[in-house]
Amino acid sequence: MGKTYDVVALGELLIDFTENGFSAQGNPLLEVNPGGAPCNVLSMLENYGDKTAFIGKVGDDMFGRLLTEAVQSVGVDTRGLCVDPVVHTTLAFVHTYEDGDRDFSFYRNPGADMMLKKEEVNLDLLKDTKIFHFGTLSSTHDEVREATRFALDEAKAAGAVISFDPNLRAPLWNDLEDARKEIDYGLRHCDVLKISDNEVEFMCGTDDYDKGAAILKEKYNIPLILITLGKNGSRAYYKDLRVEAAPFLQENTIETTGAGDTFCATSLHYVLKYGIDGFDEEKLKELLVHANAAASLITTRKGALRVMPTAEEVNALAAQA
Repeated sequence: MGKTYDVVALGELLIDFTENGFSAQGNPLLEVNPGGAPCNVLSMLENYGDKTAFIGKVGDDMFGRLLTEAVQSVGVDTRGLCVDPVVHTTLAFVHTYEDGDRDFSFYRNPGADMMLKKEEVNLDLLKDTKIFHFGTLSSTHDEVREATRFALDEAKAAGAVISFDPNLRAPLWNDLEDARKEIDYGLRHCDVLKISDNEVEFMCGTDDYDKGAAILKEKYNIPLILITLGKNGSRAYYKDLRVEAAPFLQENTIETTGAGDTFCATSLHYVLKYGIDGFDEEKLKELLVHANAAASLITTRKGALRVMPTAEEVNALAAQA
């Protein structure tokens, strides 16, 4: 019997305050953008026509309501989204550098996304999805870590493919050794790993990414490893295959928010298309080229969740490879 959902994700849903010019008095203006990597991934998957649902928590406040509406507006099922009556919605203030890279300041002590309890996790969603996706921001604190691990176990028991994006955000960890342990936990349980170059360096102690992939493969036996290399494109490691694809560099890049999430979503779309056991060199190349194209397009837009590229836009850019 088929599953209702293509991808269910669990994790943070928050507000990104991003810089958007200056006021008449010369003060920086901040724009409220719906954010949080898991829902960015789901939003992009919805643009590919995949059916998605989200498990998480927001506050009973104006930002929580804005986020709920934003996620629903892009088609994501929110029956797994809980509301905390006391703790406010998590906020992140994003400083963007000239090259489009970012620095984050989080207001999350605590934030509503940290307050998700194990008993609040929607089991029906986990039992009815082809892929379960998560990161480490839902493992920074005890209660939400317990909920995340419970959800992971339930999804795995129901036969879901497990997708993991470490999404390391150093300011959110009291100790980076705790981050290392939680990334290790995700690596031990995933079937699809999307990991950035700096996260490979953090976990493997090398900037030779082929060597890093070999370490990850040997230690964790992950079927599909996808490494994003920023302006140097991306690589896939699958069975005995190593495939790479060049980036689509944009002259009009504004910021890199959502680039990793669009890459991840596109990769999961191809896992849905071909199956975790169905890749060959040609199909891996197709995955990487389209994922790079999607990531490139989002860098030309402010924000992420509401402005994900369409499948047609991604296909048109990918055709130029």
